[in-house]
Amino acid sequence: MKVFFTTIAVVLALYCVGFVVFAASLPEAPSTPGRPDAIVALTGGGARLDTAVALFERGVGKRLLISGVAMQTTKPELKSLLHGGPRFDCCADLGFEAADTHGNAEEAAEWVQRHHYRSIALVTATYHMPRSLEEFSSRMPGVRIRPYPVEPEGIDLHEWWRDPRALRVLQAEYTKYLASVAIAHVLAPKPAPAARGSREPKIAGG
Repeated sequence: MKVFFTTIAVVLALYCVGFVVFAASLPEAPSTPGRPDAIVALTGGGARLDTAVALFERGVGKRLLISGVAMQTTKPELKSLLHGGPRFDCCADLGFEAADTHGNAEEAAEWVQRHHYRSIALVTATYHMPRSLEEFSSRMPGVRIRPYPVEPEGIDLHEWWRDPRALRVLQAEYTKYLASVAIAHVLAPKPAPAARGSREPKIAGG
C-alpha cells in the first residue's frame, strides 16, 4: 500500500512540474511570419482567424486554409466577418471536415499534399499551439511548420496562476497535450521486425 501511495505522489508531482513547464514555455508570436507557402488557421476563437486573414491579405502565403469551419457557415459570411479582401475571394479555402485538433491536422495534411506545399504558417491560440504542432508534425513529416500563436481573448496567460479561467484552460489543454504525445510516440504502431532469415540491403560504401 505504501508503494502505491508513493507512486501516486510521484506521478502527481511529475504532472505538476510538467504543467508548470508547459505553461511557462508557451510560444510567442514571431516578429515576422517569414515566407511560408501557405497559411493554415484553426477555428476556435475569433482572434485566430482575424490574425490569419490579416496576414494573408498582406501577401503572406499563396493560399489560406481555415480548418474546422461549421457546416452552415458560408465563405461570403466569413469574408465579411473577418474583413477579407481580394485574396480571400480567390485563394482562401474552408475546411468543414475537422471536429478537433486531430481532424484539423488530417484535413490540413490532405490540403497541403494536394497543393504540393513544403512550408506553412500555423495560426492558432497560444495555449493550443504545442498540441497542434504535435498533431501537425506527425502528419506532415516533410513540411516545415512555422508556428504563429495568437493571444486568446478574455484570459491572462502571462499570469495564469492569478486567473482561474486561464488555469482551467491550461490544465485542460495540458491533459490533451499529454494524450496527444502518448498517442503519437507511445501508442503508435511500431514497424514490424524484419522477417527471420531476411537480409539487410547493402549500402554503398558501408
